Amino acid sequence: MASYFCPCPRGMEAALAEELGEIAQNSATMKVHNQVPGGVHCSGDLVDSYRINLHSRIASRVLMRMAHAGYKTENDIYDLTLAQPWEDWFGVHHTIRVDVTAVKSPLRSLEFTTLKIKDAICDRFRDQFNERPSVNTKTPDMRIVGFLDAHTFTVYLDTSGEALFKRGWREETGDAPLRENLAAGLLRVSGWKPGMVLFDPMCGSGTILAEAAQMVQGIPPGASRRFAFENFHDFDPAPWNALRNAITANPLPAEPTIFGSDISGDMVAMTRHNLRCAGVRFDVPLKQIEAQEVKPPSDVAGIMLTNPPYGERIGVRGDSTLPEDELSTSFYSAMGTTLKQRFAGWTVFLFTADLGLPKLLRLKEARKTPFFNGALECRLFRFDMVAGYNRREEAKPKPQQ
Repeated sequence: MASYFCPCPRGMEAALAEELGEIAQNSATMKVHNQVPGGVHCSGDLVDSYRINLHSRIASRVLMRMAHAGYKTENDIYDLTLAQPWEDWFGVHHTIRVDVTAVKSPLRSLEFTTLKIKDAICDRFRDQFNERPSVNTKTPDMRIVGFLDAHTFTVYLDTSGEALFKRGWREETGDAPLRENLAAGLLRVSGWKPGMVLFDPMCGSGTILAEAAQMVQGIPPGASRRFAFENFHDFDPAPWNALRNAITANPLPAEPTIFGSDISGDMVAMTRHNLRCAGVRFDVPLKQIEAQEVKPPSDVAGIMLTNPPYGERIGVRGDSTLPEDELSTSFYSAMGTTLKQRFAGWTVFLFTADLGLPKLLRLKEARKTPFFNGALECRLFRFDMVAGYNRREEAKPKPQQ
């Protein structure tokens, strides 16, 4: 049995813990433990790491804990790393990369700490085999991750390889694309489930739509890529193949429930291409239309979830003579009117770094949830579109008696 840490976008810890709990229902050995800022701890056998890599849409990686101990200096970190049986997992012919993160560590240089970890791994191989693995920071075979808090050091071996948001299907992106695991987390937090109507009126390269469509079709996020654990010594492909062979596709929907649109024809074409690459085999209707002109794509009210553009992206084909802030104000004012007039009964979720968005829309949010897109602080604003209820109106003076 091993201890694992699954990092995720900050703010998504509860959603990831819920998802890991669902994955654990298909395992006799996997257990989900505590959430911490930036991820979730769990445990299980080696095959459970395969299971999480294959099925988790929200985790960024699956890190297997090699050692955990207190430290005072970089030499303590070197000694603990040197003592680990790295040769049981990979060989001198594999390339490595070391990354270190820290919270309140008293050590002055993370670069020096990273170097000490790398030296310890290389020295262990040199002591045993008179050879050492090479470093490759771009496409390493093996990634080693160190984490320091004020008193303890943990060293992990990454079972994933490339970050898990790299699903293997994305060939084209627009400006500032939403990461796939963040899109999947937003879908879960919004309460959307396959079968419910979903509409993204500013779909960009289609990340939210592709994640949702794969969920409808029953395609696991890791079905089309390779993982670092496939390079481990003594990797037995049988249990991995059994997990992959157990994937059962869902019946294709008879009627469309997922819809998208974008102001840019290029983005609509890119979304269509990305949906094909993601293995989606049912119709996802897409339109080229300005977001403030959209109408509900279905008679059934559903969930609108979108990552609105900002700055220059708003004016792809708008009035480019307007200053950026005026363009943004007029766009969101029109968008707010559209939501109030046309989308009664819908639940609208807007994910944005613009914390003043409700004011621009002239809507009062029902909820705002903080998340991080990388280092960028964002909010997921929820608006319950009840006819005539959501207006953010100025306080009116009472009539005189």
